Amino acid sequence: MTTPLIIMGAAGRMGRTIAALAGEDAQYAIAALVDRGEALSGLQGGSALVTDSLQTALDQCPADAVIIDFTAPAVSMETARTAAASGHAAVIGTTGLTAEQKAELAELARRTPLFWSSNMSVGINVLYRVLPELTRALGDKYDIEMVELHHNRKKDSPSGTALSLGECLAEARGWQLPDVRCSARDGLIGARPKAQIGIQAIRGGDVVGVHTIYFMGPGERIEVTHQAHSRDTFAQGALRAAAWMQGRAAGRLYGMQDVF
Repeated sequence: MTTPLIIMGAAGRMGRTIAALAGEDAQYAIAALVDRGEALSGLQGGSALVTDSLQTALDQCPADAVIIDFTAPAVSMETARTAAASGHAAVIGTTGLTAEQKAELAELARRTPLFWSSNMSVGINVLYRVLPELTRALGDKYDIEMVELHHNRKKDSPSGTALSLGECLAEARGWQLPDVRCSARDGLIGARPKAQIGIQAIRGGDVVGVHTIYFMGPGERIEVTHQAHSRDTFAQGALRAAAWMQGRAAGRLYGMQDVF
């Protein structure tokens, strides 16, 4: 079954990557490319509709078309609201959402099929399963720290992936991440508290994404690193999610663990 796609932010880096990969796979058909007016001139849609209005795309595209949105929090939230009003499915990969925005997504997902993930790579989502087991096996004598590297144009810090990884680590210790996260150390700060997870952000160049988790205990250290070599890994995950979302029922906010 072919999955029609409406790609939001089609002129952006992720939008272009998703469109390129979808164009090479017969499983997908690009129904519409959507972006801001000033960005449309560089888009080549072929048979696809090119527009600056998601509503126009929804009005003219098949009812089973799935929206893919890797844009910015405010834009993605508006995409979700528009999808909920029309009943279309949407896959959102935008990071930097607030707790209130995530709560609104969960509420909108009761009205239309919605999917959100801070990271759509297979490797990262396997880590969400493996890291809690490793944390529990090592025990509380091991301090947990994380360093994440991204390109110099990334706007949110720490990354959405780092926060999601931090949440699964904290939960394995019986903690809530907001209570134990430390993302800045400066000056005479004293000894490191046991109930703490450090998450530090580095920005520079064109780094796609690197996350390293450190488990530091008596006499040894374990490092677990995930490196994204290109944006293709996230785009492939988004396409896989879109195909999986086609025909899904509303009711709850879906994520990559559901796809796997």
